[in-house]
Amino acid sequence: MSDKVLLIRQAGGIGRLILNQPEKRNALSQEMWQGVALRVAEAEADPAIKLLLVQGAGGCFAAGADISEFESAYATRQSTAAYASDIAAAMEGLAACTKPTLAMIQGACVGGGMGLALACDLRFAADDAKLGITPAKLGLVYPLGDTKRLVETVGPAHAKDLLFTGRLLDAAGALAIGLVNRVVPAASLEPAVLDYAAQISANSQWSIRAIKKMVARVLAGQQQDDSESLDAFLDAVESADFTEGRNAFREKRKPHFPYS
Repeated sequence: MSDKVLLIRQAGGIGRLILNQPEKRNALSQEMWQGVALRVAEAEADPAIKLLLVQGAGGCFAAGADISEFESAYATRQSTAAYASDIAAAMEGLAACTKPTLAMIQGACVGGGMGLALACDLRFAADDAKLGITPAKLGLVYPLGDTKRLVETVGPAHAKDLLFTGRLLDAAGALAIGLVNRVVPAASLEPAVLDYAAQISANSQWSIRAIKKMVARVLAGQQQDDSESLDAFLDAVESADFTEGRNAFREKRKPHFPYS
């Protein structure tokens, strides 16, 4: 795998997945889609990483798929299926990551780049970012998984608006419909994201990963507790993290959670 998708580990349990083709505004090649899936799997398996930041190099998140590859990628039905499979593996792998994921969006976040951002749990954008999803401008169909995440994020009406028109939103417009969670001045984006990531990393990772599972259950349609969801609470009470959190609260100190 080339250096077009990087995974950097840094202090505080934060991993950074970096789309690294700035000369093309991080347009996503098939090799990069494969690299995303591999790097996410590495982050998932790395106990030193508590939270994964996804970002682009050079002041741009990702301008979409690398159109220069379309002639070869879509040459046959078989090559199209293989290309789509690589994209889906990257998207679904990121969406299924058990650790919290946060997209740090600068510059263009379009098409496949927006799909990756939607596969993250949360999205912070610079105030000069531009965001959109443009398959209708290319005669393509947005995949089901990506469409589902878009609808879950902004609702069906806003999803149809974005997909029907292919228009680009500014950061304020994206915030207004819930496409991003927070907008920050461009010069302050990275410090704000790192500060927020540090807050998450300081909390119980047992709790956070269980919360992700519980939210996924709700989104999958579960409305009543079953044995597994009930056990999640009982298991937490018996965990070392709860013992440490309870003791830290009593002793009026910051907790140091043992689970990673």
